[in-house]
Amino acid sequence: MMAPFLHKEDAPQLFARLVRTHSYAASHVTVLGTTAAIQGRKLALFSSVKCPGDIILKTFDLAQHLRDQGVTVIGGFHSPMEQECLRILLRGKQPVIWCPARSIEGMAIRRELRPPLDDGRLLILSPFEQKHRRQSAELAAIRNRFVAAVADAIFIAYASPGGKIEELAREAWTWKKPLYTFASPYNEALVKMGAAVEPDADMISVLNAGR
Repeated sequence: MMAPFLHKEDAPQLFARLVRTHSYAASHVTVLGTTAAIQGRKLALFSSVKCPGDIILKTFDLAQHLRDQGVTVIGGFHSPMEQECLRILLRGKQPVIWCPARSIEGMAIRRELRPPLDDGRLLILSPFEQKHRRQSAELAAIRNRFVAAVADAIFIAYASPGGKIEELAREAWTWKKPLYTFASPYNEALVKMGAAVEPDADMISVLNAGR
């Protein structure tokens, strides 16, 4: 397989749903890797950084289950828990889409990410211009909105009350996208919002419906 190369894609053509939801206004997206993963159905994975311990363990189990079921997962994979989820997912054969909260032009690629990139299992996307070379809370919020817009369904492991992820969940819910979370007292706000709980079978069937 040819080595992946950095290039730009027209966002409305690459992600038709961005136009439909009016949820992100990027004209171009920088791409590293094969775009084949974009054509299938994708699950966005989110969590607030400060996450209860039992939910962390459930999230690791979920990542293994999604990997074994061949589900394409998209996310920022920034927090320590999310980084471990990325490592779990990359042990499978299914595509994974990573969206850093910065430009990927000139970005150093970690050595462990090279094999899945070369094999076509990892796709790296960024909606940011080259000038945005450092991650920030502001860029992370924009990135999360982009990820949610690109995904076909959204799973939120945990959202801190009143935090950015809860705010994102409220906006994404208005886009009429399937929203899922764990059954936990910590996630009562998400459930009241309309998120489905204990979603394994239903969530997988929704994601597989478009295959």
